[in-house]
Amino acid sequence: MEKLYKLSGFAKLKKLSKTLKRTVVLEGWTNRTGRQALGEITEAYRSMLQEMLDYAVENGASQSTLHRVFYHRFREQYPWLPTRVIKSCYRDAVRRARSFRRLRRKGLAKTDKPSVRSVTITYSDSQDWRLVNGTIELRTHRGWVKIHLRYHRQLIRCLYGGWRLSSELKLRLAGKRVIIYLTFTRDFTVSYDPGNVVAVDINEDNVTVALFKEGRLVDVYRIETNLGRIVIAYAERRRRITRGKSTKVREVVKALRKLREEERKNDIVYKTARIIEEIAKENNAVVVVGNVRRGKRKLVDRAEKSTIRHRIHQWGVATLVRVLSEKPIHVVEVSEAYTSTIDPFTGKPILNYTPSMIRIAVRGSRKVRVIKVRLRLARVGNGLILDRDVVGAINIGLRYLTSGGSPMALGSTGPHEVRVKLMNPHRGPTPLTVLKLTKSN
Repeated sequence: MEKLYKLSGFAKLKKLSKTLKRTVVLEGWTNRTGRQALGEITEAYRSMLQEMLDYAVENGASQSTLHRVFYHRFREQYPWLPTRVIKSCYRDAVRRARSFRRLRRKGLAKTDKPSVRSVTITYSDSQDWRLVNGTIELRTHRGWVKIHLRYHRQLIRCLYGGWRLSSELKLRLAGKRVIIYLTFTRDFTVSYDPGNVVAVDINEDNVTVALFKEGRLVDVYRIETNLGRIVIAYAERRRRITRGKSTKVREVVKALRKLREEERKNDIVYKTARIIEEIAKENNAVVVVGNVRRGKRKLVDRAEKSTIRHRIHQWGVATLVRVLSEKPIHVVEVSEAYTSTIDPFTGKPILNYTPSMIRIAVRGSRKVRVIKVRLRLARVGNGLILDRDVVGAINIGLRYLTSGGSPMALGSTGPHEVRVKLMNPHRGPTPLTVLKLTKSN
């Protein structure tokens, strides 16, 4: 007999106020006078930052201590430098010193003292800069400098989509170009039903999503990201490019830049997050994800081979959680310990999984492509044969819905089957096909 899970008191939607922040990266250019002024500010900032950084590492100084020790001396040494640039400099020094001490405790620091390589200047007050007619006007010791910007779609969406431009501006020099970082904020009111849950299980090559309505499982989505295969492929390409050569050789540097691994992975992560956001908004649901950052650290500590550690570091699971947190949805993190090894219907441990593979023909715009889906199947208590990732997603949802993750009945899909909608992040929320995991005989 099936065990039913009943919810009460979830009839009304709950509301949550959420302030989101977006950083828009722009490319700009200025004339020779502007580049000279920015270059002088950059060199002064670099000198101050290195001195403050050394002091902060040796003495464990805070921002207030650095202000007391260095502010008046640097005001006399650089009277032409804006005051707020000096204040942002010792905030930067404290942040870098904290990071260096953490690396040194773990034995990952390669030098005895931290060194300043790249410098990003922060103007923290809008009195010293303004955005006017497609240009950034910046106050410097040589007067107001105009930085012409190359607009793109993300900036236009923020400017005319209800986002507020913050008073902080960051910039850095990159040859003759100027890289600008603009920050936008916006307040959202998120409505959600605590009984509707989108449980997300993040794996190496897929993201499995289990949708619960009123505490009952109704749908399962499997988004094939193939991030694990991409990481392995790019690692092999880098190995071939750098074989017998130094990574500082010009040809090697140029070839490595053409790989664009990070851009490709980020594109998949953002498209996957968009699909999860649409499912959550459509069902007024809470997005529940596993605490993958904690699990990732454990996997790194256990890994013996450097290739395995590299795959874990390049996995991008923490990036997906961060991107989801920056969406106008309610995101909750729960422990994902043992979620893949416990039967969600009986609470008993699953002893083993049987590997399996299916091939699906997907018709594209020009040709038919075959997709291989790797599964690890096990028979659970109610007679269903479920994939390991589906089990993990269901148990993550139960961790949020119930304190102990007690068993529950299936929803509208019926007691004898679970339909898994196979999806591609590049094609949006439209399923490629539906896999039916049926009851075994």
